[in-house]
This record gives sequence, C-alpha cells and structure tokens, in this order.
Amino acid sequence: MITTRTEPAILTSEVEMLRKLSGLDSNQLVWHRLEQSPLPPLNLDEWAGVILCGSPFDSLSPIEKKSHVQLRVEAELQDLMDQLVAKDFPFLGICYGVGTLLGHQGGKISEKYGESISAPVIELTQEGREDPITRGIPNTFRAYVGHKEACEQLPESATLLARGEACPIQLFKVKQNMYGTQFHPELDWLALKLRIIGYAASGYYQPDDQQRIIDQCIDVDVAPAHKIISNFVDMYAR
Repeated sequence: MITTRTEPAILTSEVEMLRKLSGLDSNQLVWHRLEQSPLPPLNLDEWAGVILCGSPFDSLSPIEKKSHVQLRVEAELQDLMDQLVAKDFPFLGICYGVGTLLGHQGGKISEKYGESISAPVIELTQEGREDPITRGIPNTFRAYVGHKEACEQLPESATLLARGEACPIQLFKVKQNMYGTQFHPELDWLALKLRIIGYAASGYYQPDDQQRIIDQCIDVDVAPAHKIISNFVDMYAR
C-alpha cells in the first residue's frame, strides 16, 4: 500500500479503512509513505499486489509548480509502472492511481470530467459485470468521488468496466490484473467527512457548497463499492 498524503487525520483514516475493508493486518498490508522516503527495490516474487492510494498531487500541474517531492514521487511511480506492467502484476490504483497507470499507458488525462465531492450512480459495463473485481456488486451502485482530473480517453491496452454520467470512465483494467478506479472504494461517510473538511480550501468544491455536499452524501449507501477492495484481496492475496 503506497500513500502520498501528509494530512495526519486523513492519512490515518485512509490506512485504517483499507486495512478494515481488505481484512489484512499491518504485516500483510505493508504501508509505504512515498512522500517521505523513496521506494526500496521490489522483488515482485515476494509480493501479491500493489495498492496506490489517492493523493493531493495534480498530475496536470505545470512542472515548475510541482514540488521536488512530487517530481520524485512521479518519477518513482513511473519506474514502478514499468516493472508492474511488464509482468501484468496485480495493481489497484485509486483516484491518483488512475492517472499514474493511464499516464504510463498513454491514456489522456484532463480536467474535462472532474467531479465535485459527491456520490454519483456508477454503472457496470458488460465487461465489468463479468470481471471478478466486481463480484457481488450490483449493476448500478453509488460511490464517493471528488477529483479535479480524470481520464478523458482510455489507451488501447485498457478495458472499461464501469461508467458514470458526469465522468464516463470510473473503473477500468489494463491487461488482466491491473485496475484503476476513479471513485473511492475505500471511503465510508466518516472518512469522506474528514476529506470534505480537510480539503475545503483545495479546490475540490466551492466553500459555499460544503453543507449541500454534506447533506447529499451523508446518508448514501456506498457499501457495494467497498467490495472492490475485498475482491482485489480475494483475487490475489497469497
């Protein structure tokens, strides 16, 4: 599990939710804070899969506006993608992980399909209904989102698994074992509330919209989306 956030409460919540939904303890779900230190060399034979979590980093920011930390993180993640894609290694990229995987594969990322913090309806494609990552998930379900950037065009190597009305590419896979999800399968209401408050000044929504967003998201059932995490673990843990 690779994270790049620095906000203590949001980061703690993210890690706790992933451990809870995956059913893995700290020895099984190993956590690396990439914003703090470089990735050590990885022998993929010693690992079952990689989860790349969301991030406050924007991939479309001009290079001159990116910090040295962000530039290092991006370079290391591209090197990691070289290694993972070559072996079709199990990978789950959440939100920021979408841009990382698609950027490596030649997909187009833009701000065209950005979404304010909300809980839209997600619909599985026919390919999505048949994929093991969506086992137990209904054909339509709700999930939390909040992103400035999104995939505008998938690369030829990707298969669309789920779509949304405002953001047409919500879940996809590259090859057979590498997944990207624009929505957040790791969030429940309490975890989302931390982000609504913590990122109030980060451009994910207009300040006057905060209460409306809370009212629209608080009672939404997003439990089906959580199955993405548990299914990924069931598919690849060893």
